Amino acid sequence: MGIPTLDAVHVGRQPIFDAKGVVAAYELLFRGRMDAVESGRQDTYATSTVMVNAFTEFGIAEVAGNRPCFINLTREFVTGRLPLPFGPEQVVLEILETVEIDEEVIAGITALAEAGYRIALDDFVWGSGHEQLLGIASYVKLDLLDGDLSNLDRLVAEIRRHPGLQIVAERLETAEQVAIADRYGMELRQGYALSRPQVLSTPSLSPSRMRRLELVAALMHPDVRLDKVTAIIASDPALAMRVLRVSNSVAAGVVSRVSSVRQAIMLIGLTHIRRWATLMVVDDVGGEAPEEQLLTALTQARLCETVAPRFGADPAAAFVAGLINGMAELMAMTPAAMVEQLPLSEDVSDALTTGAGRLGEVLRAVRAYGAGEWGAGDLAGPFLDAMRWSTRTLSAAQRFAPVTAAPRP
Repeated sequence: MGIPTLDAVHVGRQPIFDAKGVVAAYELLFRGRMDAVESGRQDTYATSTVMVNAFTEFGIAEVAGNRPCFINLTREFVTGRLPLPFGPEQVVLEILETVEIDEEVIAGITALAEAGYRIALDDFVWGSGHEQLLGIASYVKLDLLDGDLSNLDRLVAEIRRHPGLQIVAERLETAEQVAIADRYGMELRQGYALSRPQVLSTPSLSPSRMRRLELVAALMHPDVRLDKVTAIIASDPALAMRVLRVSNSVAAGVVSRVSSVRQAIMLIGLTHIRRWATLMVVDDVGGEAPEEQLLTALTQARLCETVAPRFGADPAAAFVAGLINGMAELMAMTPAAMVEQLPLSEDVSDALTTGAGRLGEVLRAVRAYGAGEWGAGDLAGPFLDAMRWSTRTLSAAQRFAPVTAAPRP
């Protein structure tokens, strides 16, 4: 099977500086096509795409290091109709100026703030209703390019009545606008005069649409078994890689590292897995890579899992090592480059980077067999079994009926 053609995914990233010119945060921006998206849901699609790409395609550490990220929110996310799949540690939730302020929105934002999320008010205009949120917010963004500056003295004075509320001067395009930010002591600054947005790109293999729907359907049941969720995720290499990347952001500061898909799921938690799966369904607009292109990677992972006991290796860890090795080939990356993005246990990491340990022996044997080298062990039988399993697993998704019920938040 040849190497598949990969789509690239993109995230825009614009630095937000402090008054000394040091990067304090990033705003994450949608970069992509809206051709297939209805006009009424473009903002929601853009937000969900930014979240999925930043956290599951790149990994948030790759995008922002340890700096906070400003992410736009639409009404659906503010009111809880769509779930936020991440915790409050590294994000600032930016309430778009297009969100109409009513009791439902105020209740939603209050709940988010009480849960530890920092709130920013985008393109703030006094009298729009967003002034009701000043006591909840951590940041107010003022447009110094197209905003009304005639009452700036009064506006800044009103904001300063709320201790700890920082002003972000945005859309700074001239030295004069930067001088205005200095004059009023605005703590943070953003705009072309300081730095234009950068576009980050990475190759991507999209998880199966059917597999995502199957996962959402399974997670709708409150008594869903962990084994069921693990089986669904492990059966789709692209989906498994996304889960591993999400676990990397969750694992920040955690001593233990993962060596299996099951451990990654347990680290993230079923509640957050449900939210990510729901968000990926929302993000599912347009085509996806043909599933047969993933057969090689999945077969390799299954073969590693099957033969692991011959080498005294853990089968679950062998599956992950084989999966990452196969996906690296598909995405024209080195296993070592992929290891840097994932919170892998030392034995899995060493096997992929240096070939060390019993897992390294498993990988060498499977690679040798795939290259047609004799003397690597009789893997013909296990290989055929792995191929049959992979074929059945991938084809089973095509028989799954789409979900019509709304997923639980």
